[in-house]
Amino acid sequence: MTREDTAATQRILVVDDEPDIRAELEGYLKDNGYLVGTAGDGEAMRQRLSEARYDLVIMDLIMPGEDGLTLTQEIRRSSHIPVIMLTGKGETIDRIVGLEMGADDYVTKPFELRELLARVRAVLRRAQAPAKTGPEAPPSTVEFGGWRLDLDARDLTSPEGQEVGLTTAEFKLLEAFVTHPKRALDRDHLLDLIHGRDWSPYDRSIDNLVARLRRKIEADPGHPKLIKSVRGVGYLFASNVRRG
Repeated sequence: MTREDTAATQRILVVDDEPDIRAELEGYLKDNGYLVGTAGDGEAMRQRLSEARYDLVIMDLIMPGEDGLTLTQEIRRSSHIPVIMLTGKGETIDRIVGLEMGADDYVTKPFELRELLARVRAVLRRAQAPAKTGPEAPPSTVEFGGWRLDLDARDLTSPEGQEVGLTTAEFKLLEAFVTHPKRALDRDHLLDLIHGRDWSPYDRSIDNLVARLRRKIEADPGHPKLIKSVRGVGYLFASNVRRG
């Protein structure tokens, strides 16, 4: 199957309050073989999502009424549809907040259409990569300190059997830790493991994300036993990890 054949089976929803941007993206993505729907606000987005299955949402961050962060969080509560966020803001903190709300990637306005297309293809490849099968496929679940993490379903279960919700960024950070246990990881390496591409340096983004994750999995976040700080380096996941 060619790239064009694959794209023709994939549906993208563009959510942006600017008609010119919606029209430009709709035309460009259609020219590259995708099926495209558009929405100018949250109400229209919900209508489109109820009418058809979408493989990806391109979401504007700043919109009147319900903004892109709120709508992305709403999508993430009920599905794993990938979200690429569009923003006119370039500050790293805005990107981090977007990822914590559940976005999978970020593109800053003004952007090159070819760059956006490359991001679209990359996110869709990651989202639709077939699960490994056969005797060499690694287990999809890991256990640590009584916790159980399903890496495929992205479900985290506490030692008491309760499901604990994770944002996309929190899940990716925990996945990085459980796949590199007992190993000190510096902040740059963690950023690379989480985002898969270069970011502007902003060490505090990882520190804030670690603090959020500690509040969810540590018995005493102020005295962590699972995610330990390593002075001058970064962090270390101290628990034994068992694949099951």
